[in-house]
Amino acid sequence: MSDGTAARGHDEAYWQKQRAAVRLAPGLVYLNTGSYGLLPERVHAALAAWREQLYANPTDFLWRSVGPALWAARCRVAAFLGGGPERLIFTPNVSEAINLVARSLRPRVPGEILLSDHEYRAMHWVWERTAVELGLVLRVFKLPILSADPQALAEAVIADLRPTTRVLFLSHVLHTTGLVVPVAPICAAARQRGILTVIDAAHAPGMIPIQLDAIGADFYASNLHKWLLAPLGAGCLYVAADRTELLRPLQVSWGWHFDRNRPHVRDEFGSTPWLRSFEFAGSRDVCPWLAAATAVECMEEVGLQAVRRRQLDLGSQVRQHLSASPGFSCVTPVSPELRGGLTAFRLPPHDSPLLRRHLWEKHRIEINLVEHADGILLRVSTHFFNRPEEIAQLALALPSARAHALPN
Repeated sequence: MSDGTAARGHDEAYWQKQRAAVRLAPGLVYLNTGSYGLLPERVHAALAAWREQLYANPTDFLWRSVGPALWAARCRVAAFLGGGPERLIFTPNVSEAINLVARSLRPRVPGEILLSDHEYRAMHWVWERTAVELGLVLRVFKLPILSADPQALAEAVIADLRPTTRVLFLSHVLHTTGLVVPVAPICAAARQRGILTVIDAAHAPGMIPIQLDAIGADFYASNLHKWLLAPLGAGCLYVAADRTELLRPLQVSWGWHFDRNRPHVRDEFGSTPWLRSFEFAGSRDVCPWLAAATAVECMEEVGLQAVRRRQLDLGSQVRQHLSASPGFSCVTPVSPELRGGLTAFRLPPHDSPLLRRHLWEKHRIEINLVEHADGILLRVSTHFFNRPEEIAQLALALPSARAHALPN
């Protein structure tokens, strides 16, 4: 990565330099950060170095040595996300964080859990199970995904809140279309109505600026292994100060018993007794959490605002190139306030999911197709290490890929 003092022209040569600092297989066109991020060389080296220490003497590392480094990593990640370390629980990913929240909450009944029609299917299932077990109704509302006005979008969501709504589950960035949802005013309105907010921020860190305390969600779950380019196994859950007592660990382990009168005092393990009750779920490799601090350093040195401008520029190029494909319909808003590094297109009804396989096998283009009730979406993820030529390469490959993927 750059040393942070590079000229701020941010021309293509600058981004080529940043690309060179990221691990990338030769000949690969990687347009799938929305599933898994690549690792900067420094993050990969940091992860390897931490694991060298871990496996040289696991007992010493986990029992005696790791505490200060884990607390430093927690502070670095929390500061980057605009929150405090004492309420940031490290998790392997968003899925575990959302399950932790869903298994903990005991909303009063009767009532409903409200979520949009663009939530990640596995997380929809989490709330489906929760609703059945708790005797709540699961209600899905239609999100106006092509809204051009953040305020109007927020008001549309708020209008769907009812007196019977107990929990609102909503993504900060939609995994389907890349829409950036203005969650702060929605969370404020929900809190005024006594509704708990659970935000799925799988795609937010490293894509858009985040100020956790300003957002005001009750529970905010993040992946760090996507757009922040931290290792797999790095995620977190941020909890509002007055909601900490609502959570219960998914597993009872050595962090279960602690002094409930002093839950948030920093301990020698790089956490607090309260944090440790969630993170100490038996033996665990904490190295991805430690290396997440290096991922933050790399992103800060390149500059999140510069990265965001790069993502928006590449997204505009994706829209321009792929909109020429017959039958393709872009479902990502044009407004920079409402989009980031994901640009999605609805495929014609006759197109097949085999399209992705052909793009990979014949063109070495890694991309994702997302299934939705309204049809199959081609989702293009563009991060700072992608090049305009790769977008043009995708556009050139699409006609033959679509032809080969047609059903017999």
